[in-house]
Amino acid sequence: MDGDAVVRPKEAYHAKAEADFRRNLGIPDWTVRQRLALACRILSMEGHGSGLAGQLTARGPEPGTYYTMRFGLGLDEITATNLLLVDDDLKVLQGEGMPNPSNRFHLWIYRARPQVNCIVHTHPPQVSALSMIGVPLKPSHMDTSMFYEDCAWLPEWPGVPIGDEEGRLISEALGENRSILLAHHGLLTATTNIEESAVLALFMERCAGLQLRAMAAGTIRDLPPEVAREAHDYRLKPKPVQATFFYHARAAMRAGHAEALG
Repeated sequence: MDGDAVVRPKEAYHAKAEADFRRNLGIPDWTVRQRLALACRILSMEGHGSGLAGQLTARGPEPGTYYTMRFGLGLDEITATNLLLVDDDLKVLQGEGMPNPSNRFHLWIYRARPQVNCIVHTHPPQVSALSMIGVPLKPSHMDTSMFYEDCAWLPEWPGVPIGDEEGRLISEALGENRSILLAHHGLLTATTNIEESAVLALFMERCAGLQLRAMAAGTIRDLPPEVAREAHDYRLKPKPVQATFFYHARAAMRAGHAEALG
């Protein structure tokens, strides 16, 4: 290059970006209940609502306890105060009402994956359409590279997931992946925190929509593996993922969803 321009290896820029993320991207002091309620409102705004279908859960304050939505409420109605606390057999410990019986398959994932702290399961339209044609998710764009080699596929629908067999099948199919596309059903994301599970759900719907459009136009080209893996790791850096969640949370609150916090 001309003049005194400095050329550094790409790893140096990754390290600088990571340091800048830690220094400049803060985290609001919201409780687990508040963040889970905001995740519900964000997903509702982004078209993930399907009546009473879908569930968001997060680990509770004691081992074997979980926060979940009250059955009968939609994503757009969830608040920090109307969430239920249940045990590992879906018995209500705190709150009024009942959990969705389909939460049982979440319990199988929590037992198999101790590091998972939040599960998002929804039936958004693009993902649901892709799930109907027997095609796995195919990330082939920078914006959806977080799913590269990190999204499982359950090719057969085991039925309404209110029993233990469905929980076993879904948990085993998910394996160590963060996400899974469920045939004839929807999406599921399972990660260490609420922000990441919610953001992955948002981008999985975007990935499905891009995939359906690309399939209608031609043949989708594969990402080069080496750069795809680099992009996967970069897109899943914790601070930018949190910043993405809080961006959507601010939009939700501007749209009248601040009540979710209370």
